[in-house]
Amino acid sequence: MKKDKKKKAFNFPSAFSVLFIVLIFAAFLTYIIPAGLYSRLTYNDDKTFTITDQEGNEKVISASDKYLKDNGISIPLESFENGSIKKPIAIPNTYKKIKPNHQGIKEIIMASISGVEDSIDIIVFVLIIGGIIGLLNETGTFNAGMAALSKNTKGREFIMLAVIFALITIGGTTFGMAEETIALYPILLPIFLAVGYDAMVVIATIYLASCVGTMFSTVNPFSVVIASNAAGINFTTGQAFRVLGLVVTAIVTLLYIRKYANKVQKNPESSIIAEDMPRIKEKFLENYDPVNIVEFTLRKKITLIIFILSFVIMIWGVQSQGWWFEEMSGLFLTSAIIMMFLSGLNEKKAVSTFMNGAADLVSVALIIGLARGINIILDNGFISDTLLFSASKLINGMSGVVFSWVQMAIYSVLGIFIPSSSGLAALSMPIMAPLADAVNVGRDVVVSAYNYGQGWMAYITPTGLVIATLELVGVTYDKWFKWVIKLLGITIVISLIVLTLQVII
Repeated sequence: MKKDKKKKAFNFPSAFSVLFIVLIFAAFLTYIIPAGLYSRLTYNDDKTFTITDQEGNEKVISASDKYLKDNGISIPLESFENGSIKKPIAIPNTYKKIKPNHQGIKEIIMASISGVEDSIDIIVFVLIIGGIIGLLNETGTFNAGMAALSKNTKGREFIMLAVIFALITIGGTTFGMAEETIALYPILLPIFLAVGYDAMVVIATIYLASCVGTMFSTVNPFSVVIASNAAGINFTTGQAFRVLGLVVTAIVTLLYIRKYANKVQKNPESSIIAEDMPRIKEKFLENYDPVNIVEFTLRKKITLIIFILSFVIMIWGVQSQGWWFEEMSGLFLTSAIIMMFLSGLNEKKAVSTFMNGAADLVSVALIIGLARGINIILDNGFISDTLLFSASKLINGMSGVVFSWVQMAIYSVLGIFIPSSSGLAALSMPIMAPLADAVNVGRDVVVSAYNYGQGWMAYITPTGLVIATLELVGVTYDKWFKWVIKLLGITIVISLIVLTLQVII
């Protein structure tokens, strides 16, 4: 008799495996895409320019508008002097092929290690947040606060969701709020799960709000401002169209989330991650008892206020004081120490609770480092400039509307290879922006295409923040992709329409 052969269910690879596959693919690209570089120009505090050629030779000259104009750079000297342009920029018409620097097995392994080293600032931030979450869970502060919030929002859960979405979107469009949102998941997951939503609703609310905000940046100094300066225009040029795109996309995204959230709330089995929800609830609602609620004491209220106030101070610091992850980590470490004193736990218990909470996010921290390793492979392979050079040749002589659409597609690809929004702007705008003059469209169209192109890719690109987010929550990439792909298509169409309007009006 023949034995029945049962088909093994396909399990989508873990976040680590997905990123390692992408890492290997990135190394493979260095064998098929020619290596090449533009000469770079860097502004120095002593009012000089350092010109670095493809061989690494440096030449220091006096900084002047004449030099910039003579070399096809439309950025005024003032933008360098006032600090608007801090990163090295590519000098137009200087692209040159160089000797390939293929990335092999050794480079793949070392890139994984170097990625963690290069990402240590954000990794420390994530671990400190994990420690704080551990403290808040151990003391019952989250449970008590969650119960109070659930009681006050009974029947109005979507209003709470919409407010959170709006606040994060505003953070994204004003100062590029992205990595900072990692701290919000452990806070909002228990609240959303307690009112009947699933984890996908939480990811959509937080992550997509950040994506929509940064995609349609209005005054974000790390993207639209530096891109406009590098293009030689004021950042307010074309802003009305970006605001239009922001409002329309935010509304469409909220409606998309609402439709799914209501369906899940009525029938939990309809969740796209229904099979994962028991495990996720066990992790994030471990100590939550809706019957025996811990009293929301004054001590717990003060602890929660300190935690929330830390975010307010963080936003102020990033926006007005030039803070980055070192300062943010210092802020939350200070908050953690204060919370330890308020917790009522003895010294050993408080410290061990903090350490255990940090340990829970080690996997997320390592994934962030591995994602950075992919970018290191691409940088060391010297293929990013080749893609930029090829793209600039591709769009020469196109009609205005087609030009804008192709620009957006190009920036979608470049955003994978150059994930830094400010780095991509400084490198590419001196090359791309002047091409708009040749097809008789405003340079602000290139700035918008840059924003939208790298923006929509953030929804799905493994080299971005999405893999770390999914690992933190416990959702696999394939399920996220399946859930978001329709919305992504709608978002791309909105972007193309807004770009078209910007060209023809």
